[in-house]
Amino acid sequence: MNHVYFTALVDGAGLAAELAGELTGGVPHVYRVEPTGEFENDPNVTDKKFPGNPTRSFRTREPLRVIEEIYDWTRQTPEALQMWRERLAVLRDTNAEIIN
Repeated sequence: MNHVYFTALVDGAGLAAELAGELTGGVPHVYRVEPTGEFENDPNVTDKKFPGNPTRSFRTREPLRVIEEIYDWTRQTPEALQMWRERLAVLRDTNAEIIN
């Protein structure tokens, strides 16, 4: 990947962390970060699904500075995680493209 992706919404970050954990078998973590350089709207979300960027999703080629770990974020229910597993399987099966 050529970019680092981040969001300004804590629960959006939590969802992304849970999805990453699903894909890697890792433990989800959410961090408050600060961009160190220029960033832009994430075209994988804002241009395709949510015009105007209500998800406040961004990407950068520059490092992010970790300020602190956030512990107070909404965890996904087992049912929601199962739904996301199924959605991710469809994306894998269709070779969905990430705009990099």
